[in-house]
Amino acid sequence: QVQLVESGGRLVQTGGSLRLSCVASGRSFDYYGMAWFRQAPGKEREFVAAITGNGGSTDYANSVKDRFTISRDNAKTTVYLQMNTLKPEDTAVYYCAARRATRLTRIPRYYDYWGQGTQVTVSS
Repeated sequence: QVQLVESGGRLVQTGGSLRLSCVASGRSFDYYGMAWFRQAPGKEREFVAAITGNGGSTDYANSVKDRFTISRDNAKTTVYLQMNTLKPEDTAVYYCAARRATRLTRIPRYYDYWGQGTQVTVSS
């Protein structure tokens, strides 16, 4: 069992930056691929970014590519999402997810563990 806790979400202005954190409990964190998803009211959960267990490979949704960066610190069992040049359309609840696999995926059902989410609001 893996427990995930997100933090860092808050209200920011358009063009601002924010860093989200996701702290994982449990052993063997370095064997888990990690990802960030987001969900706005009335919309489907949307893939944002993913990273392999060793941090060697990443994947980004086109909507956030060149603005967001996913990273991890396995010694701290933490994954981060650095968000720059924020836009109002980035407003959503952001969820951290974990998957015990080596290949990256954008499909939510392939992730085994989920955090409770953290709210990011970007003012216009």
